[in-house]
Amino acid sequence: MSFKVAFIGAGSIGFTRGLLRDLLAVPEFRDIEVAFTDINAHNLEMVTQLCQRDIDENGLSIQIAPSLDRRTALRDARYVFCVVRIGGLEAFKTDVDIPLQYGIDQCVGDTLCAGGIMYGQRGIAEMMNICRDIREVAEPNALLLNYANPMAMLTWACNTYGGVRTIGLCHGVQGGHHQIAKALGLAKAEVDIVCAGINHQTWYVQVKHKGEDMTGKLLEAFERHPEYSQTEKVRIDMLRRFGYYSTESNGHLSEYVAWYRKRPEEINDWIDLGSWINGETGGYLRVCTEGRSWFETDFPNWMKEAPFVYAAEHRGEEHGSYIIEGLETGRVYRGHFNVVNNGIISNLPDDAIIEAPGYVDRNGINIPQVGALPLGCAAVCNASISVQRLAVEAAIHGDDRLLRQAMMMDPLVGAVCNPKEIWQMVDEMLVAQEQWLPQYTDAIAAAKHRLATQPLLPTRKDYRGAARLAVKSVEEMQLDREAANRNAGESDKAKERPAAAH
Repeated sequence: MSFKVAFIGAGSIGFTRGLLRDLLAVPEFRDIEVAFTDINAHNLEMVTQLCQRDIDENGLSIQIAPSLDRRTALRDARYVFCVVRIGGLEAFKTDVDIPLQYGIDQCVGDTLCAGGIMYGQRGIAEMMNICRDIREVAEPNALLLNYANPMAMLTWACNTYGGVRTIGLCHGVQGGHHQIAKALGLAKAEVDIVCAGINHQTWYVQVKHKGEDMTGKLLEAFERHPEYSQTEKVRIDMLRRFGYYSTESNGHLSEYVAWYRKRPEEINDWIDLGSWINGETGGYLRVCTEGRSWFETDFPNWMKEAPFVYAAEHRGEEHGSYIIEGLETGRVYRGHFNVVNNGIISNLPDDAIIEAPGYVDRNGINIPQVGALPLGCAAVCNASISVQRLAVEAAIHGDDRLLRQAMMMDPLVGAVCNPKEIWQMVDEMLVAQEQWLPQYTDAIAAAKHRLATQPLLPTRKDYRGAARLAVKSVEEMQLDREAANRNAGESDKAKERPAAAH
């Protein structure tokens, strides 16, 4: 069978390469068309070279079609993978550093909190352009598989305003599934799970082993585990307070709620600096910065290493290829997907993007009704959904009042800052990110005027946060190439994207 798959932001070298390996491991997909697009010509060239070599070494005749023109890559595509990072590391740095001056200490800043809200403003503006291109040149009813963050906000905007069928995909459920099995001393295949909630705040509402409900045994298992008891203190505390384990990492989760990062002197009580993902201040920004430098330096060595092998035993756990396989071949795939709620989770709003178990086959992507989340879990999700809704509407309409209200309603921002501080912080972030926010032209002009003419509240300009580590140089990373490659892989989920939109 033949159809076309396009990758937007394909310069995300490691992630694009892995998704393509997973896709071409399906025997029926050996003749599909593949197109890559990116606005960074150098990165596009590197990823095309690397992936084409993999294809050739696996004996396939597919020729990747790279293009700097997005519409060319999207033309007649049936499936579109989106792994962009709007604004690149330049914008990402302001997502972390400006809020830090107001005492908002983020580990990641790409889903909620001040950084995630602004990331959503940039992302939604460009996703509307991407959706327009898909509507106009891709195959009718093409499916957009969105891996870009903030997952829920972008998927919400595409489905509601973009006119494109969009599903959000994340590997958080699989990662937590591995952890649960390890904590229980069981093989992952022996542990059956059901997750429900919203992306990055999904709850393992059912954990079973050979029919036995293991949910009540998780707290003790995690508390006594030698590694997780130190690296997952926030997740364990949430399990203790709410009764259910959360999908997202310690660092991510700590910035979505009000309780673990609002007092600088307490942050280190909840995090671990063995890995950025456990809660390091600006940790993801650091590894992304290091990863970009490392790709540039180490790419020639990637070309010297053994190519990927396209075979079932080497296939990864990302949902994307399995969804396409199910839709095209009829093989049933079960996973957890981000979709418009529409009653799937009865005590979350219908318009929200929820994450829930579903099945894929030739009949489509089908999500059974979950019912009600436990009341406390639903309350945590609903607080975040209110922020997401405000942020989506703000981004679509360029309404900076809604943007400021989203910041006020965010649990951690509201725990740290008062309204005047939030207003000034938003002004600073709008001005700093002007080149990626075309919908806010008038609001940015007003913000510039206020910042230039009105007395400013004092901020901590040189504050580095409670647990910030220095960015490693290439020379430092070369001392441990294996660790540098691993670090670069962690940074490579979503491609950086400079100011130009096309």
